[in-house]
Amino acid sequence: MPTPSDNPLQQRLALTIGAFDGVHLGHQALIKRARGVVLDEGHVEVLTFDPAPAIVLAGGGVHAGDQGVLMSLETRRSQLLLAGADEVTVIEVDRELLSLSPEAFIDNWLRPRAPQVVVEGTDFRFGKGRSGGVDLIQSTLGCSIETVDEMHVVLGDGTQVPARSGMVRWLLRAGRVQDAALLLGRPWQLEGTVVEGAKRGRTIGVPTANLDTANRLVPMDGVYRGVAHLPEGSSRAAAVSVGTNATFGPGARTIEVHMLDFDGQIGHYGWPLRVELTGWIRDQVTCSDVESLMQLIRRDLDQVRALHESRDYPVGP
Repeated sequence: MPTPSDNPLQQRLALTIGAFDGVHLGHQALIKRARGVVLDEGHVEVLTFDPAPAIVLAGGGVHAGDQGVLMSLETRRSQLLLAGADEVTVIEVDRELLSLSPEAFIDNWLRPRAPQVVVEGTDFRFGKGRSGGVDLIQSTLGCSIETVDEMHVVLGDGTQVPARSGMVRWLLRAGRVQDAALLLGRPWQLEGTVVEGAKRGRTIGVPTANLDTANRLVPMDGVYRGVAHLPEGSSRAAAVSVGTNATFGPGARTIEVHMLDFDGQIGHYGWPLRVELTGWIRDQVTCSDVESLMQLIRRDLDQVRALHESRDYPVGP
């Protein structure tokens, strides 16, 4: 028969609620504070939302370049656990949930958990019209409230910015992947599924995996260096091209990943691929002919190899 100590709900419970897209340093600080309050003997639970409310409000048709979800739900969950949470509960977002009053949200999701403490940022709001705050939670449930001040991070150019998901998105859309890594505490990852492309890469000796990132953010057009993580656990240095391949004429925007020293079969489709973007190489350019493009690609690959071998990039977990 289980004892009370075997049931995490009988432990001192710290709860934190939010989207947690990116699990940046500010999010990590919330979990760290929650752990500090209940200590190792307590239980830290994260309530997170999926899909993003903006996607639901737009009827599910938001393009990656518009909403820009930073990570998959699976990766968000794993990063939250890595940050110190004991449990991650995903609340499915639909229009009914978004119409709940703050009081109804508390009754549906917080009261059954009976948290001893709720940990949130100073600007935390919830419920329909973002009309509820931590004061309402405290007065309704009688629990303690811990608020964590917004964290600020100094970027590579000396600018100080808040650690927010929106700021991470802004940096990535500007191609500033190393600055984004400073806010995240690790390199940001492109995540997606390998799909069939135009197959030009294999004809010029540089086979690429074309990545479909679904509704997740796509960074600014350009060429990046990175580290590709394959499904079986191995990793390879990679050059990542984001853009329209203008040298070959008008085309759709694509993400192409060339993995150095990879002798596997790129032509297989449907497998997941994660690529840490560790630095910016150059803008997309239109070359006059394929030979000029090949010379440019060879320089890109030489740079990726040299930087990878020197480990001159932020290293993630």
